[in-house]
Amino acid sequence: MLIAANWKMHHGPGATATYCSALRERDLGGVDVVVCPPFVSLPNAVQLLAGTEIGVAAQNVHWEDEGPHTGEISPAMLRELGVYGAIVGHSERRQYFGETDETAARRARGALAAGLFVIACVGETEAEREAGETQSVLRRQVGALGEADDHLVVAYEPVWAIGTGHTATPELAQEAHSLIKSLLDVVVLYGGSVKPENAAELLAQPDVDGALVGGASLDVDSLVAICEAGR
Repeated sequence: MLIAANWKMHHGPGATATYCSALRERDLGGVDVVVCPPFVSLPNAVQLLAGTEIGVAAQNVHWEDEGPHTGEISPAMLRELGVYGAIVGHSERRQYFGETDETAARRARGALAAGLFVIACVGETEAEREAGETQSVLRRQVGALGEADDHLVVAYEPVWAIGTGHTATPELAQEAHSLIKSLLDVVVLYGGSVKPENAAELLAQPDVDGALVGGASLDVDSLVAICEAGR
């Protein structure tokens, strides 16, 4: 069971130090945990979680090791920091920053080639679900990622359930995860307003291998409660 905490644009270096100092003292119940701070907070997270089983991943990564890519961070730079992996293709990157299936896949391949662990995000919008296009969207997005890899994880994020308080039913989550696993033999996380109150039911589904947690991961107690639900 893997629980990944995506802090989004929250927790600067100081808050990250406080958070990680507290987290390393907690019992996570044998669940694999990865925290994904903003770029500026990665060094503090790496330093304070050193010697633990908690991984540190970035929220994005470029596919090139260097070059004229203002504002981007390369896989080599993340490796030099001691970062464990990266998220790619998050729905917010797709919606607000022009990420496409192709660029998300390039980021994933570049990071994997550099030895990073990758959480690649896929999922349909509300309009696509209402139009009955969920399966075709997932087939397209998962297909763009190419072949399975031991260091590749897919996160299913129904876009209509991210930050809205709405959550896919366990049955809908299971259906989507089952489809993704039929397309690619990888670990599949559920991401879409996961919180302590609904985590146990979602994580109990046979094809749900963990969660990509957003807002509920910003508080240590909340994250630990979700980990306990995944035991």
